[in-house]
Amino acid sequence: MRGTPDPQLAMLTTSDPGELIPAGHPIRRIRVVVDAVLVAVDGEFDVMYASTGRPSVPPGQLLKATVLMAMYSIRSERAFCERLNDDLLFKWFLDLPIDAKAFDATTFSKNRRRLLDHEIADRFFKEVVVQAKLRRYISSDHFSVDGTLLGLRGPHTRASNPRTGRRGRRRRAATPR
Repeated sequence: MRGTPDPQLAMLTTSDPGELIPAGHPIRRIRVVVDAVLVAVDGEFDVMYASTGRPSVPPGQLLKATVLMAMYSIRSERAFCERLNDDLLFKWFLDLPIDAKAFDATTFSKNRRRLLDHEIADRFFKEVVVQAKLRRYISSDHFSVDGTLLGLRGPHTRASNPRTGRRGRRRRAATPR
């Protein structure tokens, strides 16, 4: 029998975003590492922020968002924030409720200097890499390169010919006409 869509939308839901992420998804292991590192640097965040005023986006969420941007090759904070509105995996990783709106992209630029000046971001990412290596989540056996990091001289440079060892194009043999 052919099924039909149910036009009645649920008004309330008790779904947890974590239930929607597959149990074997690699992001679950990465989240454990990132959360452990954030617990280690949590006390240093208090020094960076004033005790009065309007609450900001938690610095841990900004660092976790940067991890997601690196893992999913998202090119800009603006593109990340647009995707955050739609991606439940991202919301789960950042500990956001399902119905939460994404923070504004300018939040990154306003808080980046603060995280860099206090050297929190550097220590955070170094420790995440150390923990990932200890748990054997990363290795030096394989690597990938983001195409945006390659120089623009790609079509202008020629690799050497493995057979002749010379650089440049191979010359074609003259063909009789």
